[in-house]
Amino acid sequence: MKRGKESAATDQQFQIKPKRKEKFKPGEFKKTIKEYLTEKFKTMEEKYKALIQTYQPENIQNLSKDIAEDIKQKLKQLNLPRYKYIVQVTIGEQKGQGVRVGSKCFWDFDTDYCTFETYLTDSLFVLVTAYAVYLYWSNIRVESTDILYC
Repeated sequence: MKRGKESAATDQQFQIKPKRKEKFKPGEFKKTIKEYLTEKFKTMEEKYKALIQTYQPENIQNLSKDIAEDIKQKLKQLNLPRYKYIVQVTIGEQKGQGVRVGSKCFWDFDTDYCTFETYLTDSLFVLVTAYAVYLYWSNIRVESTDILYC
């Protein structure tokens, strides 16, 4: 019996879990985030030394949006089917204080993942958290920007 396009589409539509090679790998993507942050701040240090040396709240919102958007694009380049991505960027003034960040999520531990990376300068701390959430049904349309700005 031949399998046609309709049968293959039906199999894809009712696939409950991602295939092993289609799963998000948080450890590998954590390295990507670290490399991105190092390069971003190295470039910024050369061009915008004043922004890096002193915390300027009026510039931080645009910086966090740029970082979140860039990382979201890197996540999308993984081409993992049915994954939706949420990127949260927290930037604060570095004055030697401790910071704790927590989150609660309702998800499937077999398919959904989270990874994070921090970057420190003399005046700033940057925390990037990326969530990869697997959608069980391919015909669900999610209307969102895929980015959570804080």
